[in-house]
Amino acid sequence: MLQTIHRWLRSDIGFSFRSSKTAMAAALFAIIFIFCSLFAQSIAPTNPFDPASLDLMDARLPPAWINEGRMQYLLGTDDQGRDILSALIYGARISLVVGLASVGLSMCLGVSLGLIAGYRGGWLDTLLMRICDVMLSFPAILVALLIAGVGRALLPQANESLAFGVLIFSISLTGWVQYARTVRGTTLIERNKEYVQAARVTGVSPLRIMVSHVLPNVMGPVLVLATIQVATAIITEATLSFLGVGVPPTSPSLGTLIRIGNDFLFSGEWWITIFPGITLVLIALSVNLLGDWLRDALNPRLH
Repeated sequence: MLQTIHRWLRSDIGFSFRSSKTAMAAALFAIIFIFCSLFAQSIAPTNPFDPASLDLMDARLPPAWINEGRMQYLLGTDDQGRDILSALIYGARISLVVGLASVGLSMCLGVSLGLIAGYRGGWLDTLLMRICDVMLSFPAILVALLIAGVGRALLPQANESLAFGVLIFSISLTGWVQYARTVRGTTLIERNKEYVQAARVTGVSPLRIMVSHVLPNVMGPVLVLATIQVATAIITEATLSFLGVGVPPTSPSLGTLIRIGNDFLFSGEWWITIFPGITLVLIALSVNLLGDWLRDALNPRLH
């Protein structure tokens, strides 16, 4: 593991990473958020999912509350008495899980359809691209809002796992289009190159050519797009939760915390919405900065 990291740091991409202070700072923030998300149960002071640990007498306490000579609730509490810091740690985990899962689903679907459209061509390529054009004509947040709302209406008694599945599907439904168009354009170029023609002459099946020969050569732009799309998916999830059609209300999502805090913002309890908002901005900004660095690092014209 350490040898792999050492070899990566000595490569061209590793040198580009070490030369960019912005990328290193963004990676540090991303690692912190991922670490806190993975070990939320051990790091968080309290469990916001446990109703037995909540006390309404502790509701809306300001940050760094002093009780009996010792500081409690570093970032304050919300309207239910939940520790904001603990809720942020668990909320970051929800945002990252939904973001990564939706991007993974979008990437698998989009890459597959893009490979098929670019390699086969003909009427299948035309049909898939027209579907992409139709999907792009609708705002992504509107489609996600529609699917999430319909899913909650059809399954009002659904458990949390099913609710998360509906949310991930609603975000992925519009995210695959960018991958399909990107992979299709690159595949149109790759399918006419000598190595693909040689594979065809030797009798290699089209499926094996797409998977073993074309796919590795189109993954560069896909990885850059996936990195940037993670931030977009996280913001979309927070928007849907803010509107009340995202994750279940019992889950302390960042969007849910911002929506709750918005009701108390003008009454002086600013910390309920400000701290979740800052956390959301830092997560999205760190992922976007990493995506920008990766795009520049993989661009041969900049070297």
